[in-house]
Amino acid sequence: MKTNKACAVMVFVQLIYAGMALFSKAAISKGMNPYVFVVLRQALAFLALSPFAYFFESNKYAPMSYGLLCKIFAVSFVGLTLSLNIYCTAINYTSATLAAATTNTIPAMTFVIAVCLRMESISMRRLHGIAKVMGSVVGVAGALVFAFLRGPPVKFLASNHHGHPADHGLASSSSSSSNGVHWVKGTLLMLSSNALFSLWLILQGPIVKQYPSKLRLTALQCFFSCVQSAFWAVTVERSPAAWKLGWDFNLLSVVYCGVIVTGITYWLQLWAVEKKGPVFTAMFTPLTLVVTAVFSALIWKEILYWGRLGGAALLVSGLYCTLWGKISEDKHCPDTAAAPTTAEAQPKEETTGVEAV
Repeated sequence: MKTNKACAVMVFVQLIYAGMALFSKAAISKGMNPYVFVVLRQALAFLALSPFAYFFESNKYAPMSYGLLCKIFAVSFVGLTLSLNIYCTAINYTSATLAAATTNTIPAMTFVIAVCLRMESISMRRLHGIAKVMGSVVGVAGALVFAFLRGPPVKFLASNHHGHPADHGLASSSSSSSNGVHWVKGTLLMLSSNALFSLWLILQGPIVKQYPSKLRLTALQCFFSCVQSAFWAVTVERSPAAWKLGWDFNLLSVVYCGVIVTGITYWLQLWAVEKKGPVFTAMFTPLTLVVTAVFSALIWKEILYWGRLGGAALLVSGLYCTLWGKISEDKHCPDTAAAPTTAEAQPKEETTGVEAV
């Protein structure tokens, strides 16, 4: 029953993640400024987490120094402000399906960055080391295939569809060529956003050791990200009309991403990590891609192509290969498993309980 309950919780979490990509894409496609979207979302995330941080961790001792505050401010700027703003810009050029697909590259990117920073070791003489390297290579290759190789459409899904403008890839007409350029640009931006988020995940370890109050740390990073994003948004968008929210879909999207994604999934995923471990939660990540692809095809009439399905298969294969390598390493070499390369498989805002944004 405990295993079934954990599985049900993680399936629900992945459905929320899929909704995050769909709501973000819909709101920005309807004309909402992506930078304003990030500001409002982070503001609601801070307001949603602050009461929990106050009531649940008011008695927890967590010393704060000026140097540590500067570190948190800098980490928030790199991993949240830059990552989320680039993400929302990228999703305007591509699709929610691509956003969900490239999320599967986060474990591979985290592993590569950790190796470059000498926070992760590679043992090519052992099978688990080869699996981690091959999983990283296959995952990144899958992301590139998904982005740049279209192939023939999936007929049973494309018969009544005319396709989403951004999903027509690299066609021959001038309009399709322009869309293709936007798609490539959006893909590169999305991968850059994931790379920044992976770096942020790695930097969470040292920060948490100095400031173990996870809820307060998360709320504080949301606050810093909101302030930083506000300066960014005011610089880019100076029209007061862009900041107005009515009782419409844009408000629903902001509330969903700022409150539901940050608040609900934070507790659910933290519970799952405590019960079953971070690897268990990471294994459900591909479900977000499946759900997002299905709803994108139904709602926006996006056409699925065999080339991109192949890329998605490579992405998922690379993810599980990396996870298997990490599991095997933890079993056989528990003292050498250093960097967080398994728990970071979740989409950009929520993974191990520290990074619920």
